[in-house]
Amino acid sequence: MPLNPMIPSILKSLGTAKLVAATKTFDAAMIRELYAYGVAAVGENRVQDLLRKQDELSDLPLQWHFIGHLQTNKVPSMINRIAYLHSLDSLKLAAAIQKTRKGILDCFVEVNVAGEDAKSGIAPEETISFVESLANYDTIRVIGLMGMGPASGDVLATRAAFATLKKHQLEVAKRGFTFAPCTELSMGMSGDYRIALEEGSTCVRLGSILTRNEE
Repeated sequence: MPLNPMIPSILKSLGTAKLVAATKTFDAAMIRELYAYGVAAVGENRVQDLLRKQDELSDLPLQWHFIGHLQTNKVPSMINRIAYLHSLDSLKLAAAIQKTRKGILDCFVEVNVAGEDAKSGIAPEETISFVESLANYDTIRVIGLMGMGPASGDVLATRAAFATLKKHQLEVAKRGFTFAPCTELSMGMSGDYRIALEEGSTCVRLGSILTRNEE
């Protein structure tokens, strides 16, 4: 599967926002090609794929992100092999991280701003209380919030969901928690990243657009 030759243009369009390549469907050779374009942040959804690709690409200075739902029983095998977790969504998961992580892990708290049962994440109204409950987990630093737009792809609903996530990010940030600076927003995928950027995203997770000949 060839990469999109417009990747340099896509990167330029992001401004100061960071690209995390969502490489679920990418093999190691494609990730090497992405790295040649200057993309060093790699996001995986499945633990087994993360570990395998890390081993295959150990010669590259890649920054590994876990962007999928993480089961607590998988934590010991991978939590010390990632730089960022985008899907912190329960105290049970926080406890598993606390038990096995060596050093501080930068995390995004996942918020279900789309309000869909099929999506993981805490309820938006629980954001402040959930973040507060992480105060005693000293291996976790909440650098921001993560959310996904609605499955419908409706533009107005997507914009509203992202605006809600931004509102909650600002609410956490103004609390001044040392363990939760919460200055970042991980939102926006291939189909809606332009809206996400307009609503304040600092990190987009792009996958399919990196392999399509379009911008």
